[in-house]
Amino acid sequence: MHELDQAPGPPVTAAPSTTSPSQTALPAGGGSRFGSLGPVGLVLAGGISVQFGGALAVTLMPRAGALGVVTLRLLAAAVVLLLVCRPRLRGHSRTDWGTVIVFGITMGAMNGLFYEAVARIPLGPAVTLEVLGPLTLSVLASRRAINALWAGLALAGVFLLGGGGFGNLDPTGVAFALGAGAMWAAYIVFSARTGRRFPQADGLALAMAVAALLFLPIGIAEAGTRLLDPTTVALGSAVALLSSVLPYTLELLALRRLPASTFAILMSLEPAIAATAGFLILGQSLTATEAAAITLVIAASIGAVRTQVGRNKIPPLPAEGQ
Repeated sequence: MHELDQAPGPPVTAAPSTTSPSQTALPAGGGSRFGSLGPVGLVLAGGISVQFGGALAVTLMPRAGALGVVTLRLLAAAVVLLLVCRPRLRGHSRTDWGTVIVFGITMGAMNGLFYEAVARIPLGPAVTLEVLGPLTLSVLASRRAINALWAGLALAGVFLLGGGGFGNLDPTGVAFALGAGAMWAAYIVFSARTGRRFPQADGLALAMAVAALLFLPIGIAEAGTRLLDPTTVALGSAVALLSSVLPYTLELLALRRLPASTFAILMSLEPAIAATAGFLILGQSLTATEAAAITLVIAASIGAVRTQVGRNKIPPLPAEGQ
């Protein structure tokens, strides 16, 4: 998952990108190509792209394994971002490099854990569990009594999703999804720090390269020569395009005209989009209880965002980190 930046301030329930939207270098012609969708349409299109990219990744796993798919996605996204951003390698302090390396490690871990989760449990529940990471971070950052309500709603959703004990979901997949959520929360923190230290999207491009290089031996160990299969490479590149490059562009364009608070609320709908993608692409249907669980977590996420808005602490955010 989901990837990428955020200005200083308490994080919220949407994942950030590594630059502010006013600073980010976008592909030429991007505004005229996508701007007619409107900012809300751009955000929704980005969310749909991310989740359908995740669904495509699941279909690719029999070819390359979960970690092989992560490797292909990170490599392809790193190549595109490095070519587009062309970040400077000189003039950065040791602290700058330490920050971007930790950001890259966090990004790689978040993606690896999430893909291991969706290899074992349906996409909708996996994203719902993953969202608990940034939701928890948002609740803790706000420190308002009303957040006890949002935390309670989220816990009720998790309880329903697990059928009172996760008997209907693979416990290993659940653990991976929760781990991905924890990494998503850490990702938000280090994304903000990276965005303050690197201009435009340079930090994101460098962190993506770090994540790709770290994951390369892991992917080779799992998939071996299967990573060189032309069809597998093409599908992996499509996953990178759908899950990283296209959503970043759409969301950064949207944030030029859309309040960050509205963006965050729209991002809170990710579990529902993921469940839809899982149903349409993978045939993963939800029970009424699971649908109710996802609705509760979405409500908790939106409530936490609105609480942050009330305190005027919503920072500019962009894209998603799966």
